Amino acid sequence: MKPALLLLMTIAAIAMSTACGQADAGAPPDQDVRVDGGSYRDIAPIKLREMLEKKDFTLVNVHIPYEGEITGTDLFVPYNQIEQNITRLPADKGARIVLYCRSGSMSTTASKTLVRMGFTNVSNLAGGMIEWKRQGYPVINTASN
Repeated sequence: MKPALLLLMTIAAIAMSTACGQADAGAPPDQDVRVDGGSYRDIAPIKLREMLEKKDFTLVNVHIPYEGEITGTDLFVPYNQIEQNITRLPADKGARIVLYCRSGSMSTTASKTLVRMGFTNVSNLAGGMIEWKRQGYPVINTASN
């Protein structure tokens, strides 16, 4: 293989693995992600914006520490305390739940936890609030008010 081609391939691989700080940065949004116990759905910011117009789901910010929120957020549950806060989540494990954080990493972890706990209708905002803002959608930051 030519050195220039090898260099380009290496750079592309590094860029994909570090994009937006996501755990699954190479995965395109709006697709099912298979994990132990089932799957969750990565969704793009535009999909979440459309869903918010006819909101029929629980929107959960799992980022710690607090760094802002998307309008319509119902709950704030630290990503690493999902199991301890099970009573705050919908009792129906088939209820639609959308998780987000700053970059998508913490919400990916929380999504996997919910699926492992038997939840079957979990979505994760791919790229988190970083991608949400990059697409031109607002984030509220009540900590700075």
